[in-house]
Amino acid sequence: MKYFILILAVITLLYAASFSKDDSIKHKTYPENSKSAYFAGGCFWGVEYHFEKQIGVLDAISGYMGGTVENPDYYGVVRGNTGHLESVRVVYDPSKTSFEKLAKLFFEIHDMEQTNGQGPDIGSQYLSAIFYNDEKEKQTAQELIEILTQKGYKVATSLKKADKFYSAEGYHQDYYQRKGSLPYCHVYKKIFD
Repeated sequence: MKYFILILAVITLLYAASFSKDDSIKHKTYPENSKSAYFAGGCFWGVEYHFEKQIGVLDAISGYMGGTVENPDYYGVVRGNTGHLESVRVVYDPSKTSFEKLAKLFFEIHDMEQTNGQGPDIGSQYLSAIFYNDEKEKQTAQELIEILTQKGYKVATSLKKADKFYSAEGYHQDYYQRKGSLPYCHVYKKIFD
């Protein structure tokens, strides 16, 4: 009986550990001049995939932003229990790219007109948003939305002040790169000149 309880305890611990967050993501260091931009465009795997391929992007990290619960996890977020959006932190070198270029790409890789989620992913956790760090980023995003509106788009992307970003669990990071496949609901479509 003791042997059975020991095995059960080990299995339980291993199972629980499989859902823990990967703290190595939080300890990366970036050049002093690097900046971060935050975007939510549905499933973070596809958003991360497209940003990671851009010149000047040092890293793209899947995570959560905009909610009311501290240290949210994937299961709480996807159930809509935390108020967070699946988001991506884009760390970039401002001497090689800009917030404006990244925001343009963001609009070109997801359906900014969808009001209830993104593609087949429906719910408030999959809404489109730009989390701005300062008034300059907010103004840039507003100007891009105005350009899109003039082109006939009905932009559903909301603009929100950036708050605490929580990195998603390790198994969400670099998902498509590790899996060797392409995003199912994020396709690049040239919009801006």
